[in-house]
Amino acid sequence: MTNYRMIAMGMAAVATLTTAAAAGAQSAESRLAAIREGQVRFTFTLRPGVCGSGQNIWRTGRSDSRTTISNNRASRDVEYDVECDTGPGRIVIDKDRGEVIDLRFYVGGRWRANSSATDLGQLNAREAAALLLNMARTQDNKAGRNAIFPLTVVDSANIAPDLLRLARDDARPSATRKQAVFWLGQLAEEPATRGLQELVGEDAVDRQVREQAVFALSQRRDEGVPALINIVRTNRDPEIRKKALFWLGQSGDPRALDLIEELLAKR
Repeated sequence: MTNYRMIAMGMAAVATLTTAAAAGAQSAESRLAAIREGQVRFTFTLRPGVCGSGQNIWRTGRSDSRTTISNNRASRDVEYDVECDTGPGRIVIDKDRGEVIDLRFYVGGRWRANSSATDLGQLNAREAAALLLNMARTQDNKAGRNAIFPLTVVDSANIAPDLLRLARDDARPSATRKQAVFWLGQLAEEPATRGLQELVGEDAVDRQVREQAVFALSQRRDEGVPALINIVRTNRDPEIRKKALFWLGQSGDPRALDLIEELLAKR
């Protein structure tokens, strides 16, 4: 009898471990999908050069200049003790009857007490990027748009190809696609600029998105100016050429001035 009891206890222990392993293997996306009501939150590691206080978030670029993402210092989800905390990234998602209705992004600080919130914990870069990208691809509301910026600051995640696909996706709302183009232009990687040039040249992409791509290129001085010059010289859409020329004129870059001088000489 004792042997049977020991075997039964051993089987129960194995079953418990198996259940725990299955729960641990469950993806963050599926855990989020299983929650119908309330607040869901998680953290992730940021790329270097990002800091925040409330929803006031700064990024330091290659030129060591700061870009302010938001000027909203209020925070209903996170508490801060320092002016500019370097991490982690914090995501808060609100759900109502199974639907995602909002997404908020913070940098640093600590969670405010909220006994009703579901905390998914610290996600690795792959999990965090996958969850945020899925939000951008599936949510037509502001939650989908708001998921794009935090995607760009997930540590070690190469999301430029995904943002390009999102920008080309006619099924996504125009506002979401424009956000994808804008943040693509802020990325430091050279492939992002090449992708923007391709996007501007695609007649199949609606003009609003192409114009946003031109603006994004204008924010990238080193790689952007030659790309804009090429657009002025070769793009078939006169409105796109006009936009590119406008931003070249704003740049003050000698290469842009040379082009403008060349064009004026042809009048």
